Amino acid sequence: MKSVETITAKIYLGLKEGYTNRIHTINEVKNFMQDYVNKTSFCVTITPTTFIYKGGRENGVIIGLINYPRFPSNRKEIKRKAKEIASLCKKEYAQKRVSIEYQDRTIMLE
Repeated sequence: MKSVETITAKIYLGLKEGYTNRIHTINEVKNFMQDYVNKTSFCVTITPTTFIYKGGRENGVIIGLINYPRFPSNRKEIKRKAKEIASLCKKEYAQKRVSIEYQDRTIMLE
C-alpha cells in the first residue's frame, strides 16, 4: 500500500464556446486531457456537470486533480498543474472564465 498527502483541485469548464452557439463535447475534453496526461505522467478525472445560472444553463465538465500515489506530488505542483490545465482549456475551448477550486481557495481565470 502506498499513501500520500491528500491534495485536490477541481477545474470547472463550460462546454459552450464563449458567447457563440458552438458546443464542445465531453469526449473532446477527454481526448485533450489524454494528450496532456500522456505527456506529463499525470492523472485527472473528468466528470460531467451542468451550470445553472440566472437566465440559462450550460453543460460542462469538472476536471479533478488529486495527489495520486502512483505519481506523487506536492501542493505547489498540484496548484501549478491545475492553473496550467485551466489555462490550456480556457484557450482550447474559447472560454471567457474558468474556475479552479482548491481545498482552501477558489480562483477564476478571466
